[in-house]
Amino acid sequence: MSSGTEAAAETGAVGAEQVDGYLPDDDVLAAARLRAVDLGCAPLAPGAGTTLRFLAATVAARAVVEVGTGSGVSGLYLLRGMAADGVLTSIDVEPEYQRAARKTFLEAGYPPGRMRLIVGRALDVLPRLTPGGYDLVFVDAARIEYPGYYEQGVALLRRGGVIVFHQVLAGGRLTDPARRDPETMALREVARAVREDERLIPALLPVGGGLLVATACS
Repeated sequence: MSSGTEAAAETGAVGAEQVDGYLPDDDVLAAARLRAVDLGCAPLAPGAGTTLRFLAATVAARAVVEVGTGSGVSGLYLLRGMAADGVLTSIDVEPEYQRAARKTFLEAGYPPGRMRLIVGRALDVLPRLTPGGYDLVFVDAARIEYPGYYEQGVALLRRGGVIVFHQVLAGGRLTDPARRDPETMALREVARAVREDERLIPALLPVGGGLLVATACS
């Protein structure tokens, strides 16, 4: 008989497989994942992607900011949840990533007017965007910069908008007291800041390495 810990671990593993397999990838997403592997960037897990799509649809998102373009996997999930006239603004320092993402979006049938791809450092770009003008902000970039993305991302949200941070629970870093590296400390800082921010209603979702989500209530 398995111990309680072993049983919990087995249950968690099966649960993750079921979540990721619930809505399988189509050909465009599968191709985008292959591009991500070629580029050396980790694509969003299916469970996290479908959650993003759900959130974008729930808030009827027309204006979305994505920090970390990758090969377009996360952006495609967002576009598929957004309103038909919505525009995705995606920021990345790597032009090659954005070329791959543009290919993904066009293959999925989205016209160029639905995407605004900006090459640059997000901490420099975000302050130039319209405060309170966005329905959803998704962050999947350098973890050590998450506290800065939090400060700037929340300022972009309209009332009822949602901010999402990816890979917050990866490796159990939030709860492992032995982990004191700068990236782990940054994740703990942003998790604490979101939890204590009276402007936000937060939740921590155990999908795709952990999604820290919050909606702007004021």
